[in-house]
Amino acid sequence: MENSPEKKGGNPIVAWFFRLFKGLVIGTGFIIPGVSGGVFATIFGVYERMIHFLANIRKDFLKNVAFFLPIGIGGIVSIVLCSKVLGTLFESAEVPLVWFFIGCVVGTLPSLYSQAGLQGRKSKHFVIFAVSVVVSFAFLFFIRGILETVTIPTDNFFVWLIAGALMGLGAIVPGLSPSNFLLYMNIYQPMMDKLGNFDLMTLIPVLAGALLCLLLLSKTFDKLFEKAYAGMYHFILGIIIASTAMIVPLSGKILENGDVLSYSPTVIVVAAATCAAGVVLGFGMSLLEKKFKD
Repeated sequence: MENSPEKKGGNPIVAWFFRLFKGLVIGTGFIIPGVSGGVFATIFGVYERMIHFLANIRKDFLKNVAFFLPIGIGGIVSIVLCSKVLGTLFESAEVPLVWFFIGCVVGTLPSLYSQAGLQGRKSKHFVIFAVSVVVSFAFLFFIRGILETVTIPTDNFFVWLIAGALMGLGAIVPGLSPSNFLLYMNIYQPMMDKLGNFDLMTLIPVLAGALLCLLLLSKTFDKLFEKAYAGMYHFILGIIIASTAMIVPLSGKILENGDVLSYSPTVIVVAAATCAAGVVLGFGMSLLEKKFKD
């Protein structure tokens, strides 16, 4: 649109702060379970440019650094601030919070479906989507079963390096929520506490792992999107559906002590409300992107 701050000829200061806002939102996607930083980067129209930049890092280096600097600042600030808040909220309102995250993802699905069909859509792409859902769900279910039986140390540099690599993977693969895996590994809560307290011994390896993953895999994904745009996006949509379904909190689950998990009517009502709010927020961000997209 003509009034977009991202358009050529627009106010550069306004554009800088608009990208900072994008970074703040994208940063939440790296730490909110069920949500992907790559999804938000896609919605805000910076995903493909980010992948192309990292895949061809020497091309227009200074220009791209200037463009992504406010996004990076916003992302880091968001990760630290949101970690502090989420670490507290998860202890007191886990179920409504998770349903809010699920709602956010659901609200973005229409936009992502539209994005997947920008270059056309054939029957084979629906097959790719269906296979992606089934295979992703089976893989995530298998991984969760393994991780639930393992205790992972939370004072190890390499553990946080791997956590950062998962976050970087969530940036490269829109819809892949790294926080889901961190929850499966039982290190999500400790990471929120450490990042919320600006623990550099956790923040530095997390950022290093994310950057290494981005640099190592971005060229591959850049080529994949160039060769099979629709197929890749329908594959990603399948991952989104599967990863979101994996974190749905269901009653009737057998706990370790043998009790059956159940939720009170109040919790159910609050969870429904937070889920609806998440849908509105996710859909609203999609509309915002249509208005301000590059």
